[in-house]
Amino acid sequence: MPAPIAVFDLDGTLVDTAPDLIATLNAVLREAGYAPVAIEDTFNAIGHGSKAMIEKALAFQGITVDKSAIQRMHEHFLDYYADNISDHSRPFEGVTDLLDRLAADDVTLAVCTNKLEGLSVRLLTDLGLADRFAAIIGADTLDVRKPHPRHLLSTISRAGGNPERAIMVGDSRTDIDTAKAAEIPVIAVDFGYTDVPVRELGPDHVVSHYREIYPLAAPLLGLDAR
Repeated sequence: MPAPIAVFDLDGTLVDTAPDLIATLNAVLREAGYAPVAIEDTFNAIGHGSKAMIEKALAFQGITVDKSAIQRMHEHFLDYYADNISDHSRPFEGVTDLLDRLAADDVTLAVCTNKLEGLSVRLLTDLGLADRFAAIIGADTLDVRKPHPRHLLSTISRAGGNPERAIMVGDSRTDIDTAKAAEIPVIAVDFGYTDVPVRELGPDHVVSHYREIYPLAAPLLGLDAR
């Protein structure tokens, strides 16, 4: 029987990165001469990437700029964020307990994210989590990214896992669609960054806290729930 593997999305799933992402966005807006925005005004754009956050913040203020200006702001965003990536970002409550419990059952752990690989590794390293994962696969690691199923399947392969005994944990339509396309069971957290409630997107299970995941994951991975 293949070894079990649990694959996690990063932003809004493993780690609450919104505080540092919004702080970076506002630093970029101020530098460009625009007003900062409140977290609730751009929260739902977080799951779509930093460029989408910039575009939404500008649209919220009724500002139209050309693509070259967006690109300059995006480059500034990435530079600033890299230097401030873990100022306020923290794992969600219960993350480390779940990772410990899965590891104790010899479950391989991996990350499949649309965050750039280098930023993902830096964040998880800063938070003391990187060494827990057999693979950390970002948006620029492969020639595809979520929701393409190969992004998830390649993550499983690089971690030494097998899709026949795998699960995905995510927070958005992108994660759910990716897992479905890869024919991998998916557990959705309902506290992440999504513009549509995850219950409406058809995941196999929905949880509101990490303590709820193990009893659901165990039978999907062929473990004895205990």
